[in-house]
Amino acid sequence: MKKIPTPPDQPKGQAPSPSPVATAETALQSLEPRAQPGTRITPVQPHPQPHHPPPHQPRPAARPMRAQPTAGAARLRRRHWALLCSFAFGVLLPAALVGLYLLTRAADQYASTVAFSVRTEKANPAVELLGGITALSGSSSSSDTDILHEYLQSQKIVADIDAQIDLRAMWSGPYDRDPWFAFDQSGTIEDLVEQWARMVRLSYDDGAGLIEVRVLAFTPQDAQTIAQALFDHSSRMINELSDIAREDAIRYARADLDEAQARLSTARAAVTRFRNENQMVDPAADLESQAGLLGSLQQQLANLLVEYDLLAIRTRKDDPRLRQAEARITVVRNRIEEERRKLGLAGTGEAETVPDDGSPDGGPGRSKGPYATLYGEYERLVVDREFAEASYTAARAGFDAARAEARRQSRYLAAYVRPTLAQSARFPERGVLMGLASLLILLVWGTLILVLYALRDRR
Repeated sequence: MKKIPTPPDQPKGQAPSPSPVATAETALQSLEPRAQPGTRITPVQPHPQPHHPPPHQPRPAARPMRAQPTAGAARLRRRHWALLCSFAFGVLLPAALVGLYLLTRAADQYASTVAFSVRTEKANPAVELLGGITALSGSSSSSDTDILHEYLQSQKIVADIDAQIDLRAMWSGPYDRDPWFAFDQSGTIEDLVEQWARMVRLSYDDGAGLIEVRVLAFTPQDAQTIAQALFDHSSRMINELSDIAREDAIRYARADLDEAQARLSTARAAVTRFRNENQMVDPAADLESQAGLLGSLQQQLANLLVEYDLLAIRTRKDDPRLRQAEARITVVRNRIEEERRKLGLAGTGEAETVPDDGSPDGGPGRSKGPYATLYGEYERLVVDREFAEASYTAARAGFDAARAEARRQSRYLAAYVRPTLAQSARFPERGVLMGLASLLILLVWGTLILVLYALRDRR
């Protein structure tokens, strides 16, 4: 074992104190595991202790930082040149071609404006006084305007106007020089409808019911002619709607009148048949006369009874005057019973027929049913007749009102702006079209570039 020299300042006679280094080595040896036989032991390296400079020594000065070199100048690479070329050929060149076409080949277009609305005329209020008949105005003007707005965009009006003024020839004039805005005269009716949608612009205010139409053509006279034809066909269509509504109203009114007339004829025939069968014109008058006759008979019976009582007091029981008075009383009582049976106040109330015997009771073959039953039947027939007469009066008034409504035009097209004649060509709007085309081309090019770069980054 190596001896550790004793420091010079160590007093003699004392055991030398171990140094820090020896103490650290001893601690490390005690922590090392004992090696087994046949096992290789790897020495453990001590951890380096941090070096702390003595407090009396100054810290070393910091080294100055060196400036980093600046980036070099950027250089265009191949992909940058490709992007610039694609912008030139994909954006600038198409925009230049569009502008060149608009400036050199696009034909001037003239606009003609027409504006109108559907007006509905109200029915005469005096008609409502006849049987409570309502106004025959049909549908509202707003629904008519909706129908007209759809009609102005339909193939029907395009075909009708083409047959009238030859739309194909008007819109295909500059086709050789301007095939984009002009119409190919050999196109189908569907192509003509598409051209109509491009050249005829509609503006519809559904709240106020106003329609404004702007018609484009390559001459101002053609534009005005097309606008006037459009207005004429629209007015004709509204008149046809009015004619259909009036014909329906007249047809329904005529049917109601025929039904009411047939009902009135049936009711009157029933009253006439009743009078012929019972041989009386007015059962109320006959009932009144029969009631008077019954009252008179009852008065006579009362007088005869008084006379009989007086004779019974003054004469004997076998007096012939008593038998005569009894006979008169019996006859009057029978007559009263008969009259009461006629009025339905006695008996079974079944009708009976008195033969032609010349008696003052009635004529030949006269039906003698109970007056209460006859009068009830007559009242029912009279009520039916009166109701039929009222229905006939109302139906007749309705038919007259429908005919009066048919004589006038309840719906008409009111034009508050007549077809105008242009003095200068304001279409096509070359600046607006150029800007929109350039913006669209730029958006398409930018989208394609972004898609290509995204695909490139995914590789």
